[in-house]
Amino acid sequence: MKNNVIMDDGVKKRFAEFISIIAYAPTISIPAFAIINYYLLNIHDFLIVTCITTVFAGLLPILLVYGWMKSKKTRGMQIELDIPERTDRNVPLLMVIISYLIGAVILYMINAPTITTILMFCYFSNTLIVFFINLYWKISIHSMGVAGPAAALIYVFGPIGVIFSTIIPVVMWSRLYLKRHTLLQVISGALLGLISTAIQIMYFTKIIHL
Repeated sequence: MKNNVIMDDGVKKRFAEFISIIAYAPTISIPAFAIINYYLLNIHDFLIVTCITTVFAGLLPILLVYGWMKSKKTRGMQIELDIPERTDRNVPLLMVIISYLIGAVILYMINAPTITTILMFCYFSNTLIVFFINLYWKISIHSMGVAGPAAALIYVFGPIGVIFSTIIPVVMWSRLYLKRHTLLQVISGALLGLISTAIQIMYFTKIIHL
């Protein structure tokens, strides 16, 4: 019985770690943008716009954070992928904020779909909010990172988009199980992602269609 409990705990931990990796905000942005772009664009425009969203919302943030972590490790500091220490998150957050902003500007300049541009801007603005919160309190970026795209997918696809949001409680559980966050921190992250993104989508689409 004891061995079974140990095995179950090991399986749960590996599953929680797997969820935390795939639900990393830049990682989850890649399929989220691709789904929206594929639905709204012809194949040529889909490839161009998705290349931009993949680079500035996904690959560049990942590479910037990885490069920052590598520079820290060369100085003898050991930092995990999800950067559990609140005070270590400030510089990586600033780097990805800049990447998101550049991506939003480029999408706006090439007349990408409105919702695509707004979602990229939401990645910028939501992460900027997280940066200021993080100065005083550790909110769950993972929860926010899946809740934000979920709001956009619900806007585009209606009830079908809710399917994507089913990953939110799984991500929240993984962060709690790995003891990276408290319950309040994961709930706050999810609510920030959902509410902030929904408000910005409604506001900017209303302004654009005036």
